[in-house]
Amino acid sequence: MNDSEVTRLSRLVALLTLLQTKRTVSATELAKRFSVSTRTIYRDIRTLESGGIPIVTHEGKGYAMLEGYRLPPVMFTREEAMALLIAEKLAARLTDSATGQLMGAAMDKLRAALRHSDRDHLETVAPYILVMEPATSSERPNTYQQLVTAVTAHLVVQIGYQAAETGEATLREIEPIGLYLSQHWHVVAYCRLRQAFRNFRLDRISSLIISHEFFPARPETLQQYWADEAKRREKEKVVIRFNPQSVLPAQIQHFHDTKHQYGWTHEQILHDGSMEVVFLVGSLPYLATWLLPFAGAVAIIEPAALEEYLSDLAQRAHVSFYNPTITLTPKSGIRS
Repeated sequence: MNDSEVTRLSRLVALLTLLQTKRTVSATELAKRFSVSTRTIYRDIRTLESGGIPIVTHEGKGYAMLEGYRLPPVMFTREEAMALLIAEKLAARLTDSATGQLMGAAMDKLRAALRHSDRDHLETVAPYILVMEPATSSERPNTYQQLVTAVTAHLVVQIGYQAAETGEATLREIEPIGLYLSQHWHVVAYCRLRQAFRNFRLDRISSLIISHEFFPARPETLQQYWADEAKRREKEKVVIRFNPQSVLPAQIQHFHDTKHQYGWTHEQILHDGSMEVVFLVGSLPYLATWLLPFAGAVAIIEPAALEEYLSDLAQRAHVSFYNPTITLTPKSGIRS
């Protein structure tokens, strides 16, 4: 079998998989997907049909597999199996125990379909791929799978929730529309108590009960929620000068690893090696708490109010921790 025959065989297998995963797919879509002409796709379809595959042609729409027809599972490549191994580890550490167990069961079925050599390869590589636990065990949600069920089934959920700002505990009835991960897991839902959409962190949910009440499917999406939030919150421009030479390498790395979470938009390198960094933020105090550990390396260009917040935080830290009887020496560290 020459290279062109191998390529065509691989395309036919991929085409079969695609037909089983989509209701209808057009010849144009398939040609674009496999980087071939539509004439080649027509020829591939005829080849599959001559091999006994029941493909239905929908005029003006495309092709579909006959309803109810299924092929045995296609063998995974080693690279695909590795990608799913990583997904298993992510699910086990970053969702909840129920989702981790479901993913583990799915991976067991995958391993059963692998060749022995590929199965052995996964076992060899698995210990070298590690997903760390969240900073504290309390940050790992135990409600993820229940909320996924509620989102897909349009079920009202009753939660006990502790507000971040006040610490106040309230009981809420929510209509969840989606979940997302950004440092923490969040659920976006219509809150019947506040009569508006709200963003709830899963680690602040103290109790959760899925009711038997259905709510009508909502047209709102997560993307629309974020767009509405951006319009609602007036963003303030912040410009700082950051000098990497004044901090440790680990602090420089931390700055770049976390800046996107605080409204970073862009930066430029200045002639002296420092950086001018621009943020768009909704809360100056929130940004100030992040900037404080970079004291000595950060100069505030604008607004002046941010410098006042930083000064206040620094004074509080000084009052709380300063002890004149303790001195710091470069060689021996802290001593009395």
